[in-house]
Amino acid sequence: MSDTSESESGKNSRSAKKTGVLWVGVALIAVFCLGSFENTTANGDFFARLLRFSKRAFPPDFHILPELVGPFFETARIAVSATFFAVTVSFVWAFLASRHYPLPMIRLPLRVLANAIRSVPSLAWAVVSVAVLGAGPLAGAVALTIYSTGYLAKFFTDSLDSVNPDLKTALRDNGASVVQAFAHGIWPSVRSQLLSHALWMLEYNLRASTVIGYVGAGGIGLRLHVYQEFGQWQRFSAVLICIFVIVMILDFFGSWARRQTAG
Repeated sequence: MSDTSESESGKNSRSAKKTGVLWVGVALIAVFCLGSFENTTANGDFFARLLRFSKRAFPPDFHILPELVGPFFETARIAVSATFFAVTVSFVWAFLASRHYPLPMIRLPLRVLANAIRSVPSLAWAVVSVAVLGAGPLAGAVALTIYSTGYLAKFFTDSLDSVNPDLKTALRDNGASVVQAFAHGIWPSVRSQLLSHALWMLEYNLRASTVIGYVGAGGIGLRLHVYQEFGQWQRFSAVLICIFVIVMILDFFGSWARRQTAG
């Protein structure tokens, strides 16, 4: 008994040392990279420039809130529709790419394709969508749907793969269909995780839809771009604060929804 304990203690000690060495190596690389950056501005007085910018950006101009209702609603439509379609596609995608699906020859191509989609930034997908579909919220929704599918397919697949396959096998051996085995053997173990991933993606899409507006993909990002171009920083900061409040509300709602699902 003591030999086993000593062996486990030795393994944990070696693992801790390896982890410590890894973190030291990463820290040294990060410091080296930071030191290699060059200041491209003539004036290195960062705090003075930050103070000047803060004076221009605050207090926020909340008088523009009535005219932001429409753009915010458009941003919400882009984010919600993109997340909905991405969740729907990714759920099927993850099932086919998981180890629980009986056709392994499909698994690798789907995983590679999901990686390829994720490797392209959402802003680049927006540029392509605007070029193909024209400027507007449809281009933004399509771009974020594609990008979100790449991420959610990965997240959902990992969640499904983490479930013990013996649960599904036992149900199948007792006469359950593939759908029944999934519904009763796998789904209860992953539904909270999948909901968490979906809510995270919705939060991301709300933020991303403000950025893709800079390239003509609709939403509040168009207003942000205009305020930036004309130096209307008080209006710019007001929009950012509104986005922060919306994301916080969504975060509280997500926590509540996860508790309900877990219960």
